[in-house]
Amino acid sequence: MKSITVHTDNQPTVPSDLALLGLMQLVSPALPIGAFAWSQGLESAFEMGWVRNEEELGEWLEGVLEDGLSRCELPVLFRLQNCWANGESRGLVYWNDWLHASRETAELSDEGTRLGLALLRLLTSLQLEPQAGNGSAQLPEEPDYVTVFAWTAYQRRVPVRHSMLGFVWGWLENQLAVACKALPLGHTAAQRLNEQLRPKLVAAVENALSLPDEQMGPILPGLALGSAQHETQYSRLFRS
Repeated sequence: MKSITVHTDNQPTVPSDLALLGLMQLVSPALPIGAFAWSQGLESAFEMGWVRNEEELGEWLEGVLEDGLSRCELPVLFRLQNCWANGESRGLVYWNDWLHASRETAELSDEGTRLGLALLRLLTSLQLEPQAGNGSAQLPEEPDYVTVFAWTAYQRRVPVRHSMLGFVWGWLENQLAVACKALPLGHTAAQRLNEQLRPKLVAAVENALSLPDEQMGPILPGLALGSAQHETQYSRLFRS
């Protein structure tokens, strides 16, 4: 399919207080969309002995960040929020389909779809869902979580860079929560990893903002294999 041109004309660059609070709400672990139920392959890494301690967890998360989020979810979030700002329904469908195609296992695909629908249900209950008509962009069928996240950030006037930082921060918080439950990882160790990886989050956003379409796509064979194994894992705490 033809790639979509990225514009930033309609995007704010500085968040207002309300936009910042809205972003904090969107990435809060208390948001009732069920994100806590998914480990994104991390539980498999524990089960198979690929990740056994704090140091190995840090290496795993850094790898997923650099070869996954910075090449997939983050640059797509950038493009999706731009599409919402410019009313580009075709672009929304293109990048939403691209996300579905990039999910390498049934679990990872199911996670994106279920979290997207859960967030959309929450927005509907708050009367914040996308409205069709009047030149507005149309929500794709089976919207991925990233697609709905991008809408919420746009609707709340969150600058795209801050949206990306909030998204990747939420990912790290969830992964550390998974480790605290399943590794187990102590909360102090989780905070050490949080401190260690914060600069990596910023670097991932910087990379995603400059990544051209033709270089996008996750390079995570280990995570894909772990996720595929997790589909038949006998005893598990998480859905992925």
